[in-house]
Amino acid sequence: MSFGEEQQRTQAKPERWRVFFAVELPANLRERAAEHIACLRDALPEVRAGWEREEKMHLTLKFLGEIGTSRFASLSSAAELAAQNFQPFTCGIENAGTFPERGQPRVLWLGVSDASGNLARLQQALENECARAGFAREERAFRPHLTLARVRAPKGARRLAELHQEMGFELMEFPVTEMVLIRSERRPEGSRYTVISRHSLDIGS
Repeated sequence: MSFGEEQQRTQAKPERWRVFFAVELPANLRERAAEHIACLRDALPEVRAGWEREEKMHLTLKFLGEIGTSRFASLSSAAELAAQNFQPFTCGIENAGTFPERGQPRVLWLGVSDASGNLARLQQALENECARAGFAREERAFRPHLTLARVRAPKGARRLAELHQEMGFELMEFPVTEMVLIRSERRPEGSRYTVISRHSLDIGS
């Protein structure tokens, strides 16, 4: 293959982006979660962990991984079909836990209160529509949560997890009015998120 042919083949190769669907969180909730993080970091500064930045906090509905940009139209259509069957609803963030639940803690999270069950139904509708459009289903059960930190070393990790759970997180409700498709770009200074599309919950509108 000549250089010209190779260059043409490379240029024709569709671009692929790392993407996921999520629910965005209001600023006041993210601020309170950031205060929770600050208390943990001040109390145990020696613990090595990757802390979530306030502006990046969200609830993941479906992670798709690397997807060709040529498929974004069908992905957006799937999200629109899922969203159009729901009215805006309310969820909450409360309680503090870790993954795994036993053994060495690796992730600190805040829980999601979904009393109406609408968040779970929305996620399932999105999963179904994406599958109809040819995207792989998520094999793991949907466990919505807000990730606060990923622990990078065992030293002090158990005490950090204990303090996190002792502090807890009092229920704070927020409205769910749309889903967003987000691009995640890995960079030396940390990942950067960019919203690609928004899909409003608009049944009856």
